[in-house]
Amino acid sequence: MSLALGALLGLGLLLVVSPLLWPAGSSPATQARIGSPVRDELALAGLGTVPLGVVVVVALLLAVVGTALAQAVFGVPVLTIVAGVLGAALVPVVIRGRANRRRTANRAIWPDVVDHLVSSVRAGMSLPDSIGALAELGPAATRGAFAAFADEFRRTGNFGASLDSLKSALADPVADRILETLRMAREVGGTDVTAVLRGLSGYLREDAALRAEVVARQSWIRNAARLGVAAPWLLLVVLASRPETLVAYDSVAGTALILCGVAVTLIAYRLMIGLGRLPEERRWFH
Repeated sequence: MSLALGALLGLGLLLVVSPLLWPAGSSPATQARIGSPVRDELALAGLGTVPLGVVVVVALLLAVVGTALAQAVFGVPVLTIVAGVLGAALVPVVIRGRANRRRTANRAIWPDVVDHLVSSVRAGMSLPDSIGALAELGPAATRGAFAAFADEFRRTGNFGASLDSLKSALADPVADRILETLRMAREVGGTDVTAVLRGLSGYLREDAALRAEVVARQSWIRNAARLGVAAPWLLLVVLASRPETLVAYDSVAGTALILCGVAVTLIAYRLMIGLGRLPEERRWFH
């Protein structure tokens, strides 16, 4: 029974994500635009080289495992379905969490990256050499991406294509602005690139400091949201250890109660997180 439920759940999840994986009649450019936000999240999470299909397969496997475990422990169909959905959602939640932590950490290092670029340009280095030097002089979190840029530029000599690859590897809106400024300076020339970069560095430092202060003040909202989500379901797991509780939940009323609880939990959590979330910059140049 658990295997059949797991297979049905996996098939349903595959049908849900199939329009994103295999959009019918769409051009390659359209497919790239659809998958771009997902690719950005994977790149920020350090999984930029992982195919999207592998992520989907892992999510489906976790859904099947969660379904089988819930069916074996509780034997209540609605709890089995909820466990399967939670198992499938575990992968995107982990990826989003890693991406958000990386995005937050990057806000503190981009001003240093800009300062290194300004120093290199003022020292007379070319723009490609200035960017490539960040593989050794830049922050540790971004050295790998800049080293890949330097290798690609040495192989191809194509500054624009190498810059596009670097933007894809960094997958950050601030990096897009910095690199597009350098692209414009190389293509059209100009002597104000250092002044523009210095101004951008000052703005990034002010923005990072302001965001850090606001996040610190609103951290209680996120903690309250997580506690509010976890508490009733932990209580449900404790109550489910009693056979009479499982009998009660394995009924029409019990099923309706659990489904209503899932809906209320999701809506309340999204509202609480939405209240404490600061607007994120969009990537306009990818």
